[in-house]
Formats: sequence, C-alpha cells, structure tokens
Amino acid sequence: AQQLLVARMVAEGATNREIAARLALSPRTIDHHLRGVFTRLGIRSRIDLVRLIADSEVP
Repeated sequence: AQQLLVARMVAEGATNREIAARLALSPRTIDHHLRGVFTRLGIRSRIDLVRLIADSEVP
C-alpha cells in the first residue's frame, strides 16, 4: 500500500523529499519504497513510472 502511494505521488511530480514530508517518513525510506516499485514493475526510472501510470489510467 505504501509503495502504491509513493508511486502515485512520484507520477504527480513530487520529489522524494516532498513525499517524505507529506508522509512523515525519511527520504531514504521513500527511496527504498521507490526501488521496490521499480523492481516489481521491471522499470528503471521515474519517467518509466510516470509513463506506466499514465498508460494505465482510464480516460
């Protein structure tokens, strides 16, 4: 659940520091969650994540 929330915030353009502040977590924890998202989805960058989320949204 936390990884999904982090992924959505990244897709909205938030930085790790901004996400950490919103969720009251450390930027390192956000980085950990984001690396988990990348691994699960088989992607390598924030840009790939944004594209993947944009493609999966229903119009």
